Amino acid sequence: MKKIILLLPLLLLMSCYNVERNCAAFKTGKFKFEYNVNGVKKTTFFERNDSIEIETFDGKTDTASIRWVNDCEYILRKLHPKNKAEEKAIDMKILTTSKNSYTFEFGMVGLDTKQKGTVTKISD
Repeated sequence: MKKIILLLPLLLLMSCYNVERNCAAFKTGKFKFEYNVNGVKKTTFFERNDSIEIETFDGKTDTASIRWVNDCEYILRKLHPKNKAEEKAIDMKILTTSKNSYTFEFGMVGLDTKQKGTVTKISD
């Protein structure tokens, strides 16, 4: 019982911790997203304004529309999908931010499967 009483203040202190989220600083600009596919490092560059995102990956450029749900979440939909999979919207949610990067999770709208990544802002 004493252990539970001692644990209670610690839990209260932890619940007061707020993760920094300055999402508005990442609504527009030029960004870089690096990730690994089968041990190979891949890089995607994209530029975003309030309503459009232009992405370049492996020398190919694609454009998507953006609908902001709130300052930290938006829905991405390709403007020129090449197949049924690309027609599906993607939910993007910024989880944490730092000075020049943010951690986010993303997944197809309506599905519970989410992935995480980190994006670096390279210019405004």
